[in-house]
Amino acid sequence: MKKLLVFFSLILVTVTFSQEKSPFVRYPSLNSDASKIAFSYQGDIWTVDSKGGAATRLTIHEAFETMPKFSPDGKSIAFTADRMGSNDVFVIPSNGGIPTRLTYSSSNDVVTGWENNKEILFSTTREFVNLEREQEFHKVSVNGGTSERILDALGSSIVNSPDNKFYLFVRGSNTIYRQPYAGPANRDIWLFNKAKKSFVKISTSMTNDINPAWGDNKTIYFISAESNGRYNIFKQAIDENGTPAGAAEQITKLENGVRYFDISTNGNSIVFESDSNIYLLDTKTKKYSKIDIELPADYRFDPIEYKTFTSNASEYSVSPNSKYTALVIRGEVFVTLNDKDKSRAVNISNSPYRDTDVAWLNDSSLVFTSDRDGQYDLYLAKSDDKSEPQLFKTLKYKITKITSTDLDESNPVISPDGKKITYIRGRGELIVSDISADGKLSNEKVLLEGWATPSSVVWSPDSKYLAYSISDLYFNDEIFIHPVDNSMKPVNVSMHPRGDYDPVWSPDGSKLGFRSERNDRTFDIWFVWLKKSDWDKTKLDWLYDDEKPATAAKSDKNGKDKKDASKDSSKTKDIKIDFDKIYERLVQVTNLPGEESNLAISKDGETFYFTAFNSDAKANDLYSVKWDGKDLKAITKGGTKPTGVEIDKEGKYLYYFKSGALNRIDLKGDKSEALPYSAKMNIDHPKEQEQIFEEAWRTIRDGFYDPNFHGYDWDAIKAKYKDWAMAASTDQDFKEMFNYMLGELNSSHMGLYGQNRGETQSESTGFLGVDISPVKDGVKINRVIPESPADRESSKLFVDDIITSVDQTPVTNEIDFYSLLINKADEPILLGVKDKSGKEREVKIRPISNERQLLYEEWVIQREELTDKYSNGRLGYIHIQGMNFPSFEVFERQLTAAGHDKEGIVIDVRFNGGGSTTDYLMLVLNYKQHAYTIPRGASDNLEKDKLKFRDYYALGERLPYSPWIKPSVALCNEDSYSNAEIFSHAYKSLGIGKLVGKPTNGSVISTGGKQLIDGSLVRLPFRAWFTKTTDKNQELGPAIPDFIVENTPNAKAMNEDQQLKKAVDELLKQIDSKK
Repeated sequence: MKKLLVFFSLILVTVTFSQEKSPFVRYPSLNSDASKIAFSYQGDIWTVDSKGGAATRLTIHEAFETMPKFSPDGKSIAFTADRMGSNDVFVIPSNGGIPTRLTYSSSNDVVTGWENNKEILFSTTREFVNLEREQEFHKVSVNGGTSERILDALGSSIVNSPDNKFYLFVRGSNTIYRQPYAGPANRDIWLFNKAKKSFVKISTSMTNDINPAWGDNKTIYFISAESNGRYNIFKQAIDENGTPAGAAEQITKLENGVRYFDISTNGNSIVFESDSNIYLLDTKTKKYSKIDIELPADYRFDPIEYKTFTSNASEYSVSPNSKYTALVIRGEVFVTLNDKDKSRAVNISNSPYRDTDVAWLNDSSLVFTSDRDGQYDLYLAKSDDKSEPQLFKTLKYKITKITSTDLDESNPVISPDGKKITYIRGRGELIVSDISADGKLSNEKVLLEGWATPSSVVWSPDSKYLAYSISDLYFNDEIFIHPVDNSMKPVNVSMHPRGDYDPVWSPDGSKLGFRSERNDRTFDIWFVWLKKSDWDKTKLDWLYDDEKPATAAKSDKNGKDKKDASKDSSKTKDIKIDFDKIYERLVQVTNLPGEESNLAISKDGETFYFTAFNSDAKANDLYSVKWDGKDLKAITKGGTKPTGVEIDKEGKYLYYFKSGALNRIDLKGDKSEALPYSAKMNIDHPKEQEQIFEEAWRTIRDGFYDPNFHGYDWDAIKAKYKDWAMAASTDQDFKEMFNYMLGELNSSHMGLYGQNRGETQSESTGFLGVDISPVKDGVKINRVIPESPADRESSKLFVDDIITSVDQTPVTNEIDFYSLLINKADEPILLGVKDKSGKEREVKIRPISNERQLLYEEWVIQREELTDKYSNGRLGYIHIQGMNFPSFEVFERQLTAAGHDKEGIVIDVRFNGGGSTTDYLMLVLNYKQHAYTIPRGASDNLEKDKLKFRDYYALGERLPYSPWIKPSVALCNEDSYSNAEIFSHAYKSLGIGKLVGKPTNGSVISTGGKQLIDGSLVRLPFRAWFTKTTDKNQELGPAIPDFIVENTPNAKAMNEDQQLKKAVDELLKQIDSKK
């Protein structure tokens, strides 16, 4: 009965709230006469009288349903919904009814408007999009059938004019969240004249112009950030040809801006979304008023969710006596008994805040961090029952805050003797303090204080040293050993220009292991000998010397030292470290394919445990190996993907996570057992969402690359956005409000990403590799994508073929062709096909799940052919897909293949989203030849013939990467992003060749991120990039080509590329000038 009463009271609160304050509804749309508004709330579609009042719910589904659009006659509403896993187009009668699904392709279909009362316009990513970041435009009948593409251009937000003469659409790919952005990737409004088949650019500001709408046949409305970097509504008149007539007029001047709007068919009224409300505006008077909406609605999802977790723990810590394990699960600390037959887990922290970084102070007390007071502090958890000190058994807990500073404390680590604690304060302070058994801190020492954060901090077995990895200004991580008493400066024990990470002390005190990428940039296990005497021993010394390195004295059956039974053998022997040139005493333990990680070392220091790639299982497993690299053995099999490997204090068990479930291995017999847990918690989603907002905001506050936040007030921005975000009715809307807040900083590489609570089906379309359009008896093939299923000899399809059936189901005008391919990827199907002469045949074909890579490769082939055409066969062409090593390997290979017998090469980084390999490319492209060679047999007279060989050198033999020494030209555009921009800046500033195209995006920052309590992620730009020749911040200014050329909107459809043509012409001019 208590649960019922509580639930009822919660509903009462919601109803009362709804009556006192209008709910935060999204994406409003007006019907033809502005009498009714459709909108999205709680992820469903609703309608309400335009004067406000009680709203009517039209849909109810766990999916996210949004972007409602009234038909011109007001009888129907089209909307976008992800009911089947990806966005599709739906339509529903405006007075209610059963929604009808109209599109079935897993291609992210988004409703943009209506062509007429019978056809809906939408944007999508199908076969016309190869690699571009914009969408293509389709229309679909409300009666069903296969959609057809309507425009030979890419963009977003297409709308049809009332007189059916023009389309308006948006070109540009810059995120709409970044309101103050004024750069090459800004979005602009364009018009397509259907009769003349011509394009007209309507808006000309350098900021984002979005959301076009028709007021009447000669009046356009749109949103622009032209005024002070804040979105507001503008109006633009056009003439009979669609050309702008005069300057655009600003209609609204709201400080909070306008995120979205719609206009009635009669053009008299606009409904728009601003702050957390919607408003109705009279287009003649320009006056507007807030619309008060009543939504006596139940919760879409329960605000408090009761869940039991048997996996998905994010971290664990084994108690010193190995009887218990502390687990962190979704921001809560649990304690469980290490018993394979018992699964009870006790919630120790029990708060809606994030409790993490758990460490045992002793067998009955835990230290952890929590942001329950608005920042991360250290807390102590222990029993509050004197008769039962064990956390697992007691029913009373005491949580005590043990630090209180203005900065976050994190990553506490207790010393092996239990008397000291180290932790990080703020960004770069490494703290060591004494800690008593009841958690009181004293004698604080600051060991490090700087910009870089030490990571993987670990205590030496004798509690006298710390080891950690830390980065320098070259962004190279090294391993250091640091005396806890601060008696000497930290010592670099790894000393290499490649990264070294994750130090692990051998419990016997002889070695310090770590991961290193010094060989081939893949991680291997290494260690350093701490004593020079151990390093000096030969293999034979180790073979015949019974005394193992720094091994503890043997004990008798009573656990006492045989030499002195009166002494306690639990006392740890002091470690001896010879620091002089310690970095020369390094030993490589592993050299396996792939990456080795998760290092742990046996108690005697003899055996190293780690995870590595299992080539048979195509996933990681757990392995062991002797310190000298011998006796490699797989401990787990089948690709178990173990993480978080740790050995208990006694060296008896090896613990690890397997998909968030705890397991351990008895090291005596290599027997593995699961340690089950059943962790029950109440997830208070509203409070958790507030915690997510606060932590994500603090993450940016404390880590954003520019301490001045691009000149904006981050505190004031939070004050404006928090109420809006907390008023959001769905996870999607919450993230969108947060991302609008991030956009206020006008920075790239930002965003809040995560899952949503709704559970929907997950359909996957099978793709044939054809571009189609609907015809009377099926769908007609307009294009076959090379290397696709439709291009294989066994399942060949041809242009102008008509597919009439799929698995004997006719393709009619009422059936979306893609609906017949749902979940058919990798499954054989039978097509009925009619060729252009009318001859029928059957084709057995196996669809694929994704065409994107094939579409990319098709685009590259087209550029190669155009380059050959434009240069008359003189130049080669290479497109760099991404700034990553697979793309670099393709680039290196293509330099030989595409550049063979060519006079020069065109290097294209358009539509390249970035990565990290610019400097590898510079090594290849910026090489200066210093000699040339002539092998025996190539010449009968060296002196006479030597000048014939001046362009030849042993490039592949002598250099790590074979360079390109012939002329080149580079292409970039506004969709060259991040590291592709760094490449463009470098290519131009180093004088390698001419840069052609459009200025790059202006989005260059090194980025990381922080995972949040629910698994979502907030991205964090943390490092600025400046061009050395200009000293300018690349985030605040794009790479400017030597020759700026813009491709026409329909260049793609016309198989033209004006930018490529200019690049070819300039490179040929350069080559010819030197002849």
